Amino acid sequence: MRLTVDGHPVFAATGGKPFDPALPAVVFIHGAGMDHTVWALQARWFAHHGRAVLAVDLPGHGASEGPPLRSIESMADWTVRLLDAAGVRKAALVGHSMGGLVALEAATRHPGRVRAIGLVGTAAAAPVSADLLAAAEANDHRAVDMVAVWGFGPRAGLGGSPVPGLWMLGDGVRLLERSAPGVLHADLAACDAYKGGLDAAGRARCPAALVLGEKDQMTPAKAGRALGAAIMGAVTQVVPKAGHMLMVEAPEDVLDGLRAVV
Repeated sequence: MRLTVDGHPVFAATGGKPFDPALPAVVFIHGAGMDHTVWALQARWFAHHGRAVLAVDLPGHGASEGPPLRSIESMADWTVRLLDAAGVRKAALVGHSMGGLVALEAATRHPGRVRAIGLVGTAAAAPVSADLLAAAEANDHRAVDMVAVWGFGPRAGLGGSPVPGLWMLGDGVRLLERSAPGVLHADLAACDAYKGGLDAAGRARCPAALVLGEKDQMTPAKAGRALGAAIMGAVTQVVPKAGHMLMVEAPEDVLDGLRAVV
């Protein structure tokens, strides 16, 4: 589906069903350097179970044009303008990592527009190492390597995909390689600079579900649990042996966690 936000073309996948704004809407927001494809399995399930799905490419990512946004706050406000462009008054926001911070921030900045949030592999803060930031700023492939290796659980390096024939780690590398120069650095810098997670969590008043990976090296489960404890009424699920890329590593577990609120 093609939309226009802030004068720029934006792409959002609809899960294999025509988008119907009369249905309960769900917006899926990807993590740093990624695009809508990370949500392929979850977006399709919700689209075929009574939801209007938008798995969006953020500006400068995937098939969406325009410069990448430079802060979590600006991404949150942009997400609400995406709802306007799609003719949606209220939506559940599901985000992974950086996208989870965007969903959380949008829920507190625009409470009348967000009916629920699903936070996958998300913690209140997402500090980024100086070495990773420097490599990303230089468009050095080491940044891709670091994100891919730290992003997947141990079984991903030796196969382990729930979809036969796919190599999770290799696919993750190729996805990051497709991002335009500067995009990964912009995303990582936005995550590193964001300090409002716990404050936003304390102000969130919509239903919330968190799905965390037991072996997540980027947003450790301990930090994710702390975020969940700060959100009133949030339900938190930790997936055994999973890393940061839960949507790919454990798609059924992610669905189980999200169905409670989305």
